[in-house]
Amino acid sequence: MDSSDTRRGQPSANAAFGNKLAVLAGDFILARASVSLARLRHVPTVELLSTVIEHLVKGEVLQMQAAFAGKSVNDPEAHDEAFELYLRKSFYKTASLIANACKASALLAGSPPQVVDAAYAYGKHIGLAFQLIDDCLDFEGTQESLGKPALADAKAGISTAPLLFACRMYPERVLALMERKFSSEGDLELAVNLVQEVDGLPRAKRLAVAHAQAALEALRGLAPGQYRSALAGMAKIVVERSK
Repeated sequence: MDSSDTRRGQPSANAAFGNKLAVLAGDFILARASVSLARLRHVPTVELLSTVIEHLVKGEVLQMQAAFAGKSVNDPEAHDEAFELYLRKSFYKTASLIANACKASALLAGSPPQVVDAAYAYGKHIGLAFQLIDDCLDFEGTQESLGKPALADAKAGISTAPLLFACRMYPERVLALMERKFSSEGDLELAVNLVQEVDGLPRAKRLAVAHAQAALEALRGLAPGQYRSALAGMAKIVVERSK
């Protein structure tokens, strides 16, 4: 989707095999996953994971939309709406998969409704925390640490939390950068400096920690034990990761 040449430090599928074969491989994997889901003979789980596929597409479409399309960048409400759009996109692209996978696992285990709800809430907040940290790493990571080009999202003109924090303080300057997708010389360096000036990365990380805390709170609905402890440990890993 983003034409990146690397993923996890390895050549991406489109770089290694070409775009057509990469798309066909994705279609094939999705088809095989659908067959595996159908073999569960559990309609609620099939519905949940089918919804996830819908959400993934919605998230990609939302990501293509300009954050301030048809709105004044000097209107505080426009900034609130832009951040709400960002969080909705993050849910569709990342958190929905984790939330509904957790919910499906609870349903398949025959858990009571309160446990099913707790599993969903845990996955949702873990997913949002993961995406927020991912957006921070796009600014502070390197090609070697990320396994993909640094500032890839910024170069693609994608509005992430650190950039939106900077845009609230320097609306016209940051919007101009985003509209031309940081294509002019010095644009990326300027964007990084503006994000640093407004503490965009610490603020985004604090929001990620808040979602991780909400995930931990959701775990109170699960029985104590090694599995709940493992899920709690995952929340810590998500916010402390460096790649």
